[in-house]
Amino acid sequence: LDHLEKVEPTMAITGLHTLLYSSEVDAFRAVMRDVFEFPHVAFDNGFMIFDCPPATMEPHPGPPEFDVHPGDRVTHEVGFVCDDIDATVAELRAKGIKFRGEPKDEGWGKVIVMVLPGGVEMVVYQPGD
Repeated sequence: LDHLEKVEPTMAITGLHTLLYSSEVDAFRAVMRDVFEFPHVAFDNGFMIFDCPPATMEPHPGPPEFDVHPGDRVTHEVGFVCDDIDATVAELRAKGIKFRGEPKDEGWGKVIVMVLPGGVEMVVYQPGD
């Protein structure tokens, strides 16, 4: 994220909250807690909210150029950014995370689709130089 120009916001927006729906929500929560080791708050009703690394948002015309399954239409894409995609994928595979194929160099960066419990698809992305 160091490559982005820092602009002070003029609104009171202080963060981004995401909801990722999964038919295997308990397994999904366990992956976020145990594999990614994100700090979290657990509630009595079973819900968990995870703190995530800094985020960016890119409005994009779509559809994605890589292997994200669009369903009837693409409405969003959520991904994690890393510094070394090959090492990150190897580490996550060793912890049982599934991926589709191998990282692809798209010119603007390297990308791969990760498939989490319940079929939740997330991108892992290494920005290009």
